[in-house]
Amino acid sequence: MADYESDHTRFMREYLEKNPEQVEEQRKGRALWWDKPQDLESQRRFNEAKVPQKAYPYQADLTPGESH
Repeated sequence: MADYESDHTRFMREYLEKNPEQVEEQRKGRALWWDKPQDLESQRRFNEAKVPQKAYPYQADLTPGESH
C-alpha cells in the first residue's frame, strides 16, 4: 500500500518535471496570498473587538411586550 500514488499526485509530479519554472510561480503565488508579516498589535486589537455571536443568528430580538 505504501507504493500508491494518486492520479493527482502523479500528474503534479510529471507536470512540474516538464515545467520547472512553475515551482517559482508557486512560490510567488504563495507569497502574494499567504506569507504575510504578522502584526501582533493589530491581531490583539482585533481579538479584543470581537462581539460574541448569538447561538442562532437569525432569531429576531423581541423585547418582552412585543408580539410577532
